[in-house]
Amino acid sequence: MEATVLMEQAKQNILHTYNRFPIVLDHGQGVYLYDTDGKKYLDFTAGIAVQALGYGDQEYNEALKAQIDKLLHTSNLYYNQPIIDAAEKLCAASGLDYAFFTNSGAEAVEGAIKTAKKYAYLKDGCTDHEIIAMNQSFHGRTLGALSVTGNAHYREPFEPLPGIVKFADYNDLGSVKALITEKTCAIIMETVQGEGGIYPAEEEFLRAVKEICVKNDILLILDEIQCGMGRTGEMFAWQAYDVKPDLMVTAKALGCGVPVGAFVMTKKVANASLKPGDHGTTYGGNPFVGAAVSKVFDIFAQRNLTAHVKEIGGYLETQLEQLKSEYDCIADRRGVRLMQGLQLNIPVGDVAAKALQQGLLVITAGNNVLRFVPPLVIEKEHVDEMMEKIKVVLSSVTEH
Repeated sequence: MEATVLMEQAKQNILHTYNRFPIVLDHGQGVYLYDTDGKKYLDFTAGIAVQALGYGDQEYNEALKAQIDKLLHTSNLYYNQPIIDAAEKLCAASGLDYAFFTNSGAEAVEGAIKTAKKYAYLKDGCTDHEIIAMNQSFHGRTLGALSVTGNAHYREPFEPLPGIVKFADYNDLGSVKALITEKTCAIIMETVQGEGGIYPAEEEFLRAVKEICVKNDILLILDEIQCGMGRTGEMFAWQAYDVKPDLMVTAKALGCGVPVGAFVMTKKVANASLKPGDHGTTYGGNPFVGAAVSKVFDIFAQRNLTAHVKEIGGYLETQLEQLKSEYDCIADRRGVRLMQGLQLNIPVGDVAAKALQQGLLVITAGNNVLRFVPPLVIEKEHVDEMMEKIKVVLSSVTEH
């Protein structure tokens, strides 16, 4: 069926909450996607940092096929081995102690917020605790996740939102200190801000926030949904800072295409927060997603993907810096390894649209930032191919 027909069909039945690019994707292989017309696209979006292994990875696919034939779902009234294995590997990779599996990143954020509130409630019996979040942050679109998302554009139509949340400026310690009260129960932030424009946390800032949390028995929640799972060259971005959170949320590449998220916590937090009946989910942690998560960790270890990301990510950084020096329309480059952003002084939407015409998939972030979050399995040749395409795009845009 022609793409135009399919897109018109979609408009009849799918709620218009996304302004989609005008292509219908059909299949993928490696780091390439193909539309229904057979056109090939180099993918530097990875389904918004999800497809860490690219497309058509046989080892991953076979693990899922085997689990489909064995057992898909049981509910959390019973144990199942795949999620037990997945939890063990997630805790080992993060150095945290207990995991709760969800269906999405937003749900993981919700669970972390509930954990922090219950932790504080058990200390003093009060329900008026406050959370400090960061301006320009993004944590999801459910009401709880929106409440800690530091962008008024997302929040305002749905206010009043649950909880008492105050917003500090990212990488500004003074703004955090100014908001601390005896009612502060948690500080939540992305280790690298994604949707806000690709801003990594400064080491001094993150360490100082951790010290504040330790001193005041405030829980530090680090959101690793986009920046985690190897994208920065560490399994989780905070590991490069050696600043261990009390709670961590993860999703996206955790399942490499299977919808799954998790919030993970220390033993101290687990022993003094959620109890049976406080939180639950029907689908979260079922055997199918457990098999996916478990296999993802196996593949990361077997192929030493974090080392690969450090190598290729360094190459990508170098090439983007060179690009910045060649084009006046690039104001800045930010990011870590395979999570990069170019701040443009021309309309970034036009650049993304023209890149699509060149067979390159890139997306935007924050205020006029072109975002690069490719599959972690890309090679230097794919970076070179991307650079050729983006140069054509930038040259065409700046000529007019």
